[in-house]
Amino acid sequence: MATVERSLVIIKPDAVQRGLIGAIVERYERRGLKIVAMRMHVVDRGMAERHYQEHEGKPFFAGLIDFITSSPAVSLVVEGPNAIKIIRDTNGATKPFEATPGSIRADFGLATGRNLVHASDSVESGEREIANFFPGATVPSWERACDTWILE
Repeated sequence: MATVERSLVIIKPDAVQRGLIGAIVERYERRGLKIVAMRMHVVDRGMAERHYQEHEGKPFFAGLIDFITSSPAVSLVVEGPNAIKIIRDTNGATKPFEATPGSIRADFGLATGRNLVHASDSVESGEREIANFFPGATVPSWERACDTWILE
């Protein structure tokens, strides 16, 4: 069996405002992934700047920060075998018009700057991003009763 991975997923303000939280969470759960932590919050500027630090100095940096801090978002820790790839495939390409039909961005997205969701791009990024969005929190580990017979 594949190694269990964890990813940060952010359901961004555009998706929250459009009432898509349940539909998006359902996509991950239907893939067999497990939501192990969830919080709705307005992302503060410091958290946003740490999250997007690799883009600092780029012309779009200020817009990223302004958007993610503009209104509530939902942050999740999502776990499962090969979670990073599965989540990113479920999200679809960054540009909704290039996303595979059936993905979150293809089905619900309209513009690159308002592309509904974020997901960690590696296990290492996931660890760093989870620590940033759930500071000091212990993200629980737990086993679903069905995991032992469905996923084997």
